[in-house]
Amino acid sequence: MKRLFLFLAALACLGQSRAAILQTNIPYGSAGGQPLLLDVSVPDGPGPFPMAMIVHGGGWSTGGKGQDKNLGRDISPLFDPLTRAHFTWFSIDYRLAPTNRWPAGIEDLQTAIRWVKAHAAEFKGDPHRLALIGHSAGGHMVCYVTVMSDDSTRVQAVVGLAAPNDLVADTLHRGEVSKSLQNLLALPQATNAESFKVLADRSPINHVRPGLPPFLLMQGSIDRTVPPAQAAKFQAALLSNNVPCDLITITNAPHPITAWSKFDPNWGDELTAWLHSKLDAPTNAPKPAQP
Repeated sequence: MKRLFLFLAALACLGQSRAAILQTNIPYGSAGGQPLLLDVSVPDGPGPFPMAMIVHGGGWSTGGKGQDKNLGRDISPLFDPLTRAHFTWFSIDYRLAPTNRWPAGIEDLQTAIRWVKAHAAEFKGDPHRLALIGHSAGGHMVCYVTVMSDDSTRVQAVVGLAAPNDLVADTLHRGEVSKSLQNLLALPQATNAESFKVLADRSPINHVRPGLPPFLLMQGSIDRTVPPAQAAKFQAALLSNNVPCDLITITNAPHPITAWSKFDPNWGDELTAWLHSKLDAPTNAPKPAQP
């Protein structure tokens, strides 16, 4: 019933498609003497529009913000639904491991959030209606930044797509520290007490607290990279802290969202309908306690 409601809401909010202007390679900060870049798509019309920031995956070590079909492949299915739904949307690059280890990428995402809020009016965006969307490693990043947020990085909604939010469970599932987490956290392949301590601290599930914005988790039912049980466990942690969280499982879908339309052609529109349901309604949600 919830998914039918989201689909019908999507049809209602899309209306007639309008053109959008894409601007690429805009600096939002710098680190290590190199610019940090983002792309932005601005809808036609006066605005202000709700905003969404996309964070790519790639094991914290590869990938990019898009437009290049290889570097932005994992998040490219998000671009059209967000454009059709009249969002001002941003897609960001961030520093990658192992050249830049934790917390470099997290710090870049926090910088991007602050920059987008400060420059929202330049792109017809509403700084009080900002959502984060991340896939895989990018999903981990948006969830982590949200559970650790302060006033400067607080957002109004979060979407985690196949997001590994429990790095301890991920490691236990694999039987060793993955190459991606070795690169990100400078950990050995073999597990030990110290590595589990680090993994636990970097896991969003261990920092959930009341007052966070609503979450949407989307997961393929046969995801072999991030087991679906992770999404259910993270949802339970959020709900136990009175944080709204919806979970949509796409039957027979794998980890990459590039394949999800084969199993649910409407998943992107369901996502944007959920965002509109959270961002277009007035909210008096309490501020989260400081971490």
